[in-house]
Amino acid sequence: MGTRRYELNEAQWARIALLVPGKVSDPGRTGSDNRLFVNGCLWILRSGAHWCDLPERYGRWKTVHRRFSRWCHAGVWERVFDTLAADRDNSYLRIDSTIVRAHQQAASGKGGPRNQALGRSRGGLTTKIHMLADTLGRPVRFCITPGQASDINAAPDLLEGLTAQAVLADKAYDGNALRARIAAMNAEAVIPSKRNRKVFIPHNTAIYKHRNQIERCFGRLKHFRRFATRYDRRTIHFSGFVHLAAAMVWLR
Repeated sequence: MGTRRYELNEAQWARIALLVPGKVSDPGRTGSDNRLFVNGCLWILRSGAHWCDLPERYGRWKTVHRRFSRWCHAGVWERVFDTLAADRDNSYLRIDSTIVRAHQQAASGKGGPRNQALGRSRGGLTTKIHMLADTLGRPVRFCITPGQASDINAAPDLLEGLTAQAVLADKAYDGNALRARIAAMNAEAVIPSKRNRKVFIPHNTAIYKHRNQIERCFGRLKHFRRFATRYDRRTIHFSGFVHLAAAMVWLR
């Protein structure tokens, strides 16, 4: 992973340069090279390597890691993503989730997995990433929970404050409360009925065919190894990598 092909190009950096702290105009200490730092974080995100394996060209790994953590706690990565995602198309919103395996190092350290969105399932320790995507299949919002958490329970928070013509989801989201929540948005619920539903509710099959765009989005995001596997013990750090990976989808 020594290649630089995953680093930000000029056009990509220009879109986020003013969104991150450490600019000359900011009060306090400025970042000596924000772009180099972000590229270092992208190297870790893409490779899934230990921080101590960060190539020397990005600086001392402890310094880069400490700064990455500060930005996570300050909400910088999420803010960059939210700004890029503001250009979304909300006509057809899609909801889905994916389970990622948690590496053993994610459960190490003081306190173990408690309160860090880690759950046990058949595959061992897992975390679930719930995602809302727009009409073009680009990520809009995330919610991170333990792996055994229900899909449908995360949906209201993902939809909060948004409007749409339709909301697309699979059978796991077939619930009366969620359907009522979507109706309150004046949107159509394009959700197949579960087999155990007493009264079958039809859905628009033509629109539903486009639901797989969110699955393709998850596929693109999982090219980033620290998205596909959770190596971080603290959820706030894992969330930082999730939002950085999502920002890269918007920068393509």
